[in-house]
Amino acid sequence: MDFVTIGQVRDEGVARIILVALRAHGFHPLEPRDGGLPGVPNLFGREGVGIDVPEDEAADATLLFQELLKDMTGPNT
Repeated sequence: MDFVTIGQVRDEGVARIILVALRAHGFHPLEPRDGGLPGVPNLFGREGVGIDVPEDEAADATLLFQELLKDMTGPNT
């Protein structure tokens, strides 16, 4: 199964919420990977955490991802 990145999120907490929401809507996103050492989370750069889903889910998951991100980072939040 091929996975594609549908977006990047700078805040790890927001990324986790988006992953849970995607799963709740029936998508199958990958969990963020651990780093090379046991117990050490993957360090991410300026781009943030990538949200990866199976290629056949990418179009629909992207729409949900964009709406969730807009709601969580909008001017009223």
